[in-house]
Amino acid sequence: MGEAPDLNVVATGLMFPEGPVAMPDGTVLVVEIARGTLSRVTTDGRVEVVARTGGGPNGAAIGPDGKCYICNNGGFEWVERRGRIYPGDQADNYTGGRIERVDLDTGEVEVLYTEAGGVPLRGPNDIVFDATGGFWFTDHGKTRARERDRTGVFYAKADGSHIEEAIFPLEAPNGIGLAPNEDELYVAETPTGRLWAFPLSAPGKLAVERADRPDGGRLVLPARQGYFLFDSLAVDADGDVCIATIIDGGITVLSPTGGEPRFAPMPDRLTTNICFGGPNLETAYITLSATGQLVSMRWPTPGLPLNFLNR
Repeated sequence: MGEAPDLNVVATGLMFPEGPVAMPDGTVLVVEIARGTLSRVTTDGRVEVVARTGGGPNGAAIGPDGKCYICNNGGFEWVERRGRIYPGDQADNYTGGRIERVDLDTGEVEVLYTEAGGVPLRGPNDIVFDATGGFWFTDHGKTRARERDRTGVFYAKADGSHIEEAIFPLEAPNGIGLAPNEDELYVAETPTGRLWAFPLSAPGKLAVERADRPDGGRLVLPARQGYFLFDSLAVDADGDVCIATIIDGGITVLSPTGGEPRFAPMPDRLTTNICFGGPNLETAYITLSATGQLVSMRWPTPGLPLNFLNR
Protein backbone atom coordinates (compact mmCIF):
# COMPACT_ATOMS: atom_id res chain seq x y z
CA MET A 1 0.00 0.00 0.00
CA GLY A 2 0.98 3.63 -0.39
CA GLU A 3 0.46 4.26 -4.11
CA ALA A 4 -2.93 5.25 -5.46
CA PRO A 5 -4.78 2.00 -6.24
CA ASP A 6 -6.73 1.13 -9.37
CA LEU A 7 -10.36 1.87 -8.58
CA ASN A 8 -13.56 0.73 -10.22
CA VAL A 9 -16.28 3.37 -10.06
CA VAL A 10 -19.44 1.48 -9.06
CA ALA A 11 -21.85 4.43 -8.80
CA THR A 12 -21.82 8.22 -9.09
CA GLY A 13 -24.24 11.03 -8.25
CA LEU A 14 -24.81 9.81 -4.70
CA MET A 15 -25.69 12.46 -2.09
CA PHE A 16 -22.96 11.96 0.49
CA PRO A 17 -22.90 8.15 0.60
CA GLU A 18 -21.81 6.25 3.70
CA GLY A 19 -22.56 2.96 5.49
CA PRO A 20 -21.94 0.54 2.59
CA VAL A 21 -23.19 -3.02 3.01
CA ALA A 22 -22.12 -5.48 0.29
CA MET A 23 -25.03 -7.88 -0.16
CA PRO A 24 -24.70 -11.54 -1.22
CA ASP A 25 -26.50 -10.85 -4.53
CA GLY A 26 -23.77 -8.42 -5.62
CA THR A 27 -25.70 -5.23 -4.90
CA VAL A 28 -24.47 -2.72 -2.32
CA LEU A 29 -26.64 -0.87 0.16
CA VAL A 30 -25.56 2.67 1.00
CA VAL A 31 -27.10 5.48 2.96
CA GLU A 32 -27.28 8.88 1.27
CA ILE A 33 -27.05 11.21 4.22
CA ALA A 34 -27.88 14.42 2.37
CA ARG A 35 -30.83 12.73 0.65
CA GLY A 36 -32.18 11.04 3.78
CA THR A 37 -32.40 7.61 2.15
CA LEU A 38 -31.23 4.04 2.30
CA SER A 39 -30.37 3.21 -1.30
CA ARG A 40 -29.31 0.16 -3.27
CA VAL A 41 -26.61 0.24 -5.94
CA THR A 42 -27.29 -2.48 -8.50
CA THR A 43 -24.64 -4.50 -10.27
CA ASP A 44 -24.91 -2.21 -13.31
CA GLY A 45 -24.48 0.96 -11.24
CA ARG A 46 -28.11 2.08 -10.98
CA VAL A 47 -29.22 3.65 -7.69
CA GLU A 48 -32.60 2.65 -6.28
CA VAL A 49 -34.17 4.12 -3.14
CA VAL A 50 -35.02 1.36 -0.65
CA ALA A 51 -36.39 3.57 2.13
CA ARG A 52 -36.75 7.24 3.02
CA THR A 53 -35.63 7.67 6.60
CA GLY A 54 -35.28 11.45 6.73
CA GLY A 55 -32.86 12.98 9.21
CA GLY A 56 -29.33 11.77 8.58
CA PRO A 57 -29.00 8.02 7.96
CA ASN A 58 -25.40 7.04 8.71
CA GLY A 59 -23.97 3.59 9.54
CA ALA A 60 -25.90 0.48 8.47
CA ALA A 61 -25.78 -3.27 9.18
CA ILE A 62 -27.88 -6.36 8.52
CA GLY A 63 -29.39 -7.86 11.67
CA PRO A 64 -30.42 -11.39 12.62
CA ASP A 65 -33.90 -10.84 11.14
CA GLY A 66 -32.51 -9.87 7.73
CA LYS A 67 -33.54 -6.24 8.18
CA CYS A 68 -31.20 -3.29 7.88
CA TYR A 69 -30.40 -1.41 11.09
CA ILE A 70 -29.46 2.23 10.64
CA CYS A 71 -27.77 4.79 12.87
CA ASN A 72 -29.65 8.02 12.12
CA ASN A 73 -27.77 11.15 13.24
CA GLY A 74 -30.80 13.43 12.89
CA GLY A 75 -29.47 15.60 10.09
CA PHE A 76 -26.76 18.13 9.15
CA GLU A 77 -26.57 21.57 7.67
CA TRP A 78 -24.81 21.18 4.32
CA VAL A 79 -22.09 23.33 2.78
CA GLU A 80 -21.31 23.30 -0.96
CA ARG A 81 -17.85 24.21 -2.21
CA ARG A 82 -16.72 23.84 -5.83
CA GLY A 83 -19.46 21.39 -6.63
CA ARG A 84 -18.84 19.19 -3.59
CA ILE A 85 -20.94 18.93 -0.44
CA TYR A 86 -19.73 18.76 3.14
CA PRO A 87 -21.63 18.14 6.40
CA GLY A 88 -21.69 21.01 8.86
CA ASP A 89 -23.40 21.80 12.14
CA GLN A 90 -26.60 20.30 13.50
CA ALA A 91 -29.47 20.97 11.12
CA ASP A 92 -32.08 23.60 11.94
CA ASN A 93 -34.69 20.89 11.47
CA TYR A 94 -32.71 18.34 13.54
CA THR A 95 -35.04 15.46 14.36
CA GLY A 96 -33.05 13.77 17.12
CA GLY A 97 -30.72 10.78 17.00
CA ARG A 98 -32.17 7.29 16.69
CA ILE A 99 -31.64 3.67 15.72
CA GLU A 100 -33.95 2.58 12.91
CA ARG A 101 -34.85 -0.77 11.41
CA VAL A 102 -35.69 -1.00 7.71
CA ASP A 103 -37.58 -3.82 6.01
CA LEU A 104 -35.67 -4.25 2.75
CA ASP A 105 -38.71 -5.76 0.99
CA THR A 106 -41.26 -3.08 1.84
CA GLY A 107 -39.12 -0.05 2.72
CA GLU A 108 -40.94 0.33 6.04
CA VAL A 109 -38.88 2.31 8.59
CA GLU A 110 -39.31 1.57 12.30
CA VAL A 111 -37.71 3.61 15.08
CA LEU A 112 -36.15 1.20 17.56
CA TYR A 113 -34.32 3.44 20.06
CA THR A 114 -34.14 7.19 20.75
CA GLU A 115 -32.53 7.15 24.22
CA ALA A 116 -30.75 4.96 26.74
CA GLY A 117 -31.47 5.26 30.45
CA GLY A 118 -32.89 8.72 29.96
CA VAL A 119 -29.91 9.89 27.87
CA PRO A 120 -31.09 11.00 24.40
CA LEU A 121 -29.21 9.67 21.39
CA ARG A 122 -27.62 12.67 19.69
CA GLY A 123 -25.90 11.50 16.50
CA PRO A 124 -25.67 7.70 16.15
CA ASN A 125 -22.99 6.96 13.59
CA ASP A 126 -21.74 3.40 13.07
CA ILE A 127 -22.92 -0.08 14.03
CA VAL A 128 -21.74 -3.70 14.25
CA PHE A 129 -23.59 -6.89 15.25
CA ASP A 130 -22.04 -9.58 17.41
CA ALA A 131 -22.72 -13.30 17.02
CA THR A 132 -25.54 -13.29 19.59
CA GLY A 133 -27.59 -10.72 17.65
CA GLY A 134 -26.82 -7.75 19.86
CA PHE A 135 -25.18 -4.67 18.40
CA TRP A 136 -22.66 -2.04 19.37
CA PHE A 137 -22.97 1.49 18.02
CA THR A 138 -21.23 4.81 18.37
CA ASP A 139 -22.87 8.15 19.04
CA HIS A 140 -20.76 10.80 17.30
CA GLY A 141 -22.81 13.65 18.75
CA LYS A 142 -23.79 16.89 17.05
CA THR A 143 -21.92 20.16 16.65
CA ARG A 144 -23.47 23.59 17.04
CA ALA A 145 -21.97 27.03 16.53
CA ARG A 146 -20.19 27.17 19.91
CA GLU A 147 -20.61 23.73 21.45
CA ARG A 148 -20.68 20.02 20.74
CA ASP A 149 -22.06 16.96 22.51
CA ARG A 150 -20.10 14.59 24.74
CA THR A 151 -21.01 11.07 23.72
CA GLY A 152 -19.95 7.43 23.86
CA VAL A 153 -20.66 3.87 22.78
CA PHE A 154 -23.84 1.85 23.34
CA TYR A 155 -24.88 -1.80 23.29
CA ALA A 156 -28.42 -2.84 22.39
CA LYS A 157 -30.55 -5.83 21.45
CA ALA A 158 -32.10 -6.10 18.02
CA ASP A 159 -35.61 -6.81 19.34
CA GLY A 160 -35.86 -3.38 20.98
CA SER A 161 -35.84 -4.78 24.53
CA HIS A 162 -32.56 -3.42 25.89
CA ILE A 163 -30.10 -0.57 25.36
CA GLU A 164 -27.31 0.73 27.60
CA GLU A 165 -24.46 3.20 27.40
CA ALA A 166 -21.32 1.09 27.79
CA ILE A 167 -18.47 3.57 27.24
CA PHE A 168 -18.48 7.26 28.17
CA PRO A 169 -17.00 9.70 27.37
CA LEU A 170 -15.14 9.50 24.07
CA GLU A 171 -14.15 12.24 21.64
CA ALA A 172 -16.68 12.02 18.79
CA PRO A 173 -16.58 8.21 18.41
CA ASN A 174 -17.18 7.10 14.84
CA GLY A 175 -16.14 3.75 13.34
CA ILE A 176 -16.76 0.55 15.30
CA GLY A 177 -15.91 -3.12 14.78
CA LEU A 178 -15.21 -6.44 16.48
CA ALA A 179 -12.12 -8.66 16.53
CA PRO A 180 -12.46 -12.01 14.69
CA ASN A 181 -13.10 -13.91 17.95
CA GLU A 182 -15.18 -11.00 19.36
CA ASP A 183 -12.95 -10.59 22.40
CA GLU A 184 -12.17 -6.95 21.57
CA LEU A 185 -14.19 -3.97 20.40
CA TYR A 186 -12.55 -1.32 18.22
CA VAL A 187 -13.66 2.32 18.23
CA ALA A 188 -12.20 5.12 16.11
CA GLU A 189 -12.36 8.71 17.34
CA THR A 190 -12.69 11.29 14.59
CA PRO A 191 -10.96 14.46 15.87
CA THR A 192 -8.10 12.70 17.67
CA GLY A 193 -7.32 10.19 14.90
CA ARG A 194 -7.09 7.48 17.56
CA LEU A 195 -8.16 3.84 17.48
CA TRP A 196 -9.16 2.34 20.84
CA ALA A 197 -9.41 -1.36 21.69
CA PHE A 198 -11.74 -2.47 24.48
CA PRO A 199 -11.39 -6.05 25.81
CA LEU A 200 -14.73 -7.86 26.15
CA SER A 201 -15.64 -10.56 28.67
CA ALA A 202 -19.04 -11.44 27.18
CA PRO A 203 -21.47 -10.00 24.62
CA GLY A 204 -22.03 -6.37 25.52
CA LYS A 205 -19.66 -6.51 28.51
CA LEU A 206 -16.29 -4.77 28.94
CA ALA A 207 -13.61 -6.96 30.52
CA VAL A 208 -11.12 -4.55 32.06
CA GLU A 209 -11.23 -1.46 34.23
CA ARG A 210 -8.53 1.16 33.76
CA ALA A 211 -7.08 3.10 36.69
CA ASP A 212 -8.05 6.53 35.37
CA ARG A 213 -11.30 5.64 33.61
CA PRO A 214 -13.92 2.90 33.92
CA ASP A 215 -13.97 1.85 30.26
CA GLY A 216 -10.76 -0.17 30.08
CA GLY A 217 -9.69 0.97 26.63
CA ARG A 218 -6.16 0.83 25.27
CA LEU A 219 -4.74 2.92 22.47
CA VAL A 220 -3.76 0.94 19.36
CA LEU A 221 -0.15 1.87 18.46
CA PRO A 222 1.87 2.76 16.51
CA ALA A 223 -0.34 5.37 14.89
CA ARG A 224 0.10 7.36 11.70
CA GLN A 225 1.80 10.74 11.76
CA GLY A 226 0.35 13.97 10.44
CA TYR A 227 -3.04 15.64 10.40
CA PHE A 228 -6.00 13.45 9.57
CA LEU A 229 -9.38 12.42 11.00
CA PHE A 230 -10.80 8.92 11.38
CA ASP A 231 -14.24 7.91 10.10
CA SER A 232 -15.83 4.45 9.86
CA LEU A 233 -13.97 1.14 9.80
CA ALA A 234 -14.01 -2.53 8.86
CA VAL A 235 -11.95 -5.47 10.13
CA ASP A 236 -10.15 -7.83 7.76
CA ALA A 237 -9.66 -11.59 8.08
CA ASP A 238 -6.24 -11.10 9.71
CA GLY A 239 -7.80 -8.95 12.42
CA ASP A 240 -6.32 -5.70 11.14
CA VAL A 241 -8.52 -2.61 11.33
CA CYS A 242 -9.13 -0.70 8.09
CA ILE A 243 -10.19 2.86 8.90
CA ALA A 244 -11.60 5.35 6.42
CA THR A 245 -9.52 8.48 6.81
CA ILE A 246 -10.49 12.04 5.96
CA ILE A 247 -8.46 15.20 5.31
CA ASP A 248 -5.68 13.31 3.51
CA GLY A 249 -8.27 10.90 2.06
CA GLY A 250 -7.70 7.15 2.11
CA ILE A 251 -7.80 3.96 4.15
CA THR A 252 -5.50 3.56 7.16
CA VAL A 253 -4.73 -0.01 8.25
CA LEU A 254 -3.69 -0.56 11.87
CA SER A 255 -2.87 -3.85 13.57
CA PRO A 256 -4.10 -4.27 17.17
CA THR A 257 -1.06 -6.50 17.80
CA GLY A 258 1.53 -4.02 16.52
CA GLY A 259 3.31 -3.36 13.25
CA GLU A 260 3.70 -0.27 11.11
CA PRO A 261 0.53 1.44 9.89
CA ARG A 262 -0.31 1.24 6.20
CA PHE A 263 -2.20 3.71 4.04
CA ALA A 264 -4.08 3.42 0.73
CA PRO A 265 -4.72 6.92 -0.69
CA MET A 266 -8.05 7.74 -2.33
CA PRO A 267 -9.05 10.59 -4.69
CA ASP A 268 -11.44 12.23 -2.22
CA ARG A 269 -10.55 14.02 1.02
CA LEU A 270 -13.78 12.71 2.52
CA THR A 271 -13.13 8.96 2.25
CA THR A 272 -15.67 7.87 4.83
CA ASN A 273 -16.41 4.11 4.83
CA ILE A 274 -15.14 0.72 3.75
CA CYS A 275 -16.78 -2.71 3.63
CA PHE A 276 -15.90 -6.06 2.06
CA GLY A 277 -17.85 -8.14 -0.43
CA GLY A 278 -17.63 -10.19 -3.60
CA PRO A 279 -16.19 -13.72 -3.90
CA ASN A 280 -14.24 -14.60 -0.74
CA LEU A 281 -14.73 -11.02 0.48
CA GLU A 282 -11.69 -9.93 -1.53
CA THR A 283 -13.29 -6.72 -2.83
CA ALA A 284 -13.29 -3.50 -0.81
CA TYR A 285 -16.19 -1.10 -1.39
CA ILE A 286 -15.32 2.45 -0.37
CA THR A 287 -17.47 5.57 -0.15
CA LEU A 288 -15.98 8.81 -1.51
CA SER A 289 -18.55 11.09 0.00
CA ALA A 290 -17.70 14.62 -1.13
CA THR A 291 -17.67 13.49 -4.77
CA GLY A 292 -20.72 11.24 -4.34
CA GLN A 293 -19.08 8.01 -5.46
CA LEU A 294 -19.03 4.36 -4.48
CA VAL A 295 -15.82 2.72 -5.70
CA SER A 296 -14.35 -0.75 -5.40
CA MET A 297 -10.91 -2.32 -5.53
CA ARG A 298 -9.27 -5.66 -4.88
CA TRP A 299 -8.03 -5.60 -1.28
CA PRO A 300 -4.76 -7.32 -0.29
CA THR A 301 -6.45 -9.23 2.57
CA PRO A 302 -10.00 -10.63 2.51
CA GLY A 303 -12.53 -9.02 4.80
CA LEU A 304 -13.76 -10.55 8.02
CA PRO A 305 -17.19 -12.14 7.48
CA LEU A 306 -19.97 -10.19 9.17
CA ASN A 307 -22.55 -11.84 11.39
CA PHE A 308 -25.92 -12.38 9.66
CA LEU A 309 -24.57 -11.31 6.27
CA ASN A 310 -21.49 -13.27 5.14
CA ARG A 311 -21.41 -16.25 7.50
